[in-house]
Amino acid sequence: MKDIATSEDDSNLLVLIIDTNPFVWDLIAKATPPLSLDDALRQILIFVNAHLALKYNNKVVVIASHGGHSKFLYPLPHQEGLVPHVFNGSSKRNANMYPHFQLVTEQIVEGLQDLLSDTDILQKDNYTSSMITGAFSMALCYINRIIKVDDLGHIKPRILILSVSPDAAQQYIPLMNCIFSAQKMGIPVDVCKIHNEQTAFLQQAANITNGVFIHVDDSQALLQYLMFAFLPERYARNYLNLPSQDLVDFRAACFCHKNIVDIGYVCSVCLSIFCSWTPVCSTCKTKFAFRPKIAGRPTPKGSPAPSPSPSTPS
Repeated sequence: MKDIATSEDDSNLLVLIIDTNPFVWDLIAKATPPLSLDDALRQILIFVNAHLALKYNNKVVVIASHGGHSKFLYPLPHQEGLVPHVFNGSSKRNANMYPHFQLVTEQIVEGLQDLLSDTDILQKDNYTSSMITGAFSMALCYINRIIKVDDLGHIKPRILILSVSPDAAQQYIPLMNCIFSAQKMGIPVDVCKIHNEQTAFLQQAANITNGVFIHVDDSQALLQYLMFAFLPERYARNYLNLPSQDLVDFRAACFCHKNIVDIGYVCSVCLSIFCSWTPVCSTCKTKFAFRPKIAGRPTPKGSPAPSPSPSTPS
């Protein structure tokens, strides 16, 4: 990805979205090879500290994409303007650890512990899917506010999504809105898929925004994937040969039943997608004169033959 607007003196803002769905992580801990959330968090924290150590003015934001809601883990809303090396007395200073690393690590761990403690009393049925879209929207809003404050344009943001949950078809429309917003803002979206489930929507996010998409084959080597593929900043990527996607799944979700479809009907007015033909578009209320024939699908018996009409959308 070529980014001529960046320079080596720019500040790099990494917005890290972590999929913290505890029920999916419980399945990964029982898989082969296993990977628990605690082990993954240790590797993620090393990656975060490595990003901060690359340059003195690098910044990081961590958002948890939980089941049903999203939450900022770092920085906290009331500590956003806190100087990194200043401690407020709530924690003891570790002489063997860089103060900024200690502050970031402790806030992320404490925020994640509070998030998981509230999940224990809730039912599993309410957490079948993670709120990737909510965390994505929070990341874009945060980046937009930071860019407006940066008058000189020296802050270069990027988003990294660590996903473990499968695609949620009901989040397709808002997720695509977030993807196109990131594309318009020039923000690359990187995706690290940890679980075996493939994700078509996040593949499209990385492809549209010129980001990096990697499926982790060996979960025990998560840190190596993060260091070699996602640690380079936007300026360094101009000189590196990063992994690329050979095949991208461009399937979409229908607007009627929220199912991922290979072949569907598209409204010629509003471009809404439907898995089955309907005489009236439920989105824009456009009426169709005839039922179009899709290759590979036989026309039902008794249906009138399609006759093109220039005045009516097909």
